[in-house]
Amino acid sequence: MGHPSPRVELLFDHDVSVEPATDLEATFRQLGFVTSTRRRLPHRGPNELTWLMLASLPLQAFLSGIGAEAVKDLYAKAKRLTRSSRKTAKDGGNQVPLVLHDTATGLEIILEPGLPAEAIRQLIGLDLRAYRTGPLHYDQHQKKWRSELDEAGAEPDS
Repeated sequence: MGHPSPRVELLFDHDVSVEPATDLEATFRQLGFVTSTRRRLPHRGPNELTWLMLASLPLQAFLSGIGAEAVKDLYAKAKRLTRSSRKTAKDGGNQVPLVLHDTATGLEIILEPGLPAEAIRQLIGLDLRAYRTGPLHYDQHQKKWRSELDEAGAEPDS
């Protein structure tokens, strides 16, 4: 009996256009993922979520298994969600992030708009076991992925 196909759950903001969401879902399927897709219901108020897409999947296997070009392709397609979103227009052009959620650890990686190619290359080789909590953000000044919560809880060097 073979290994079951990996699963990814894609949760899209209600403001995301259908075409780029469908394109991203098809790309995950082409990579061998069993996909399930849902839309977040419209929500108004001060606690409104500020992401356009949340992808829940086994991240370590995903990042180490598909290669840099596939991740770059997925990121490019995911960025189309941002460009097609009415939420971006309502927020005065401020782009909201995409979130990868690791189903094994609960760790989240925030893919902010405008990530440099180096951030994507680093993401491929990232050992998620090195982080206890998230979310992980790419620090463009330090040129590395970091969890500020991990750093705040770290033991001081002796």
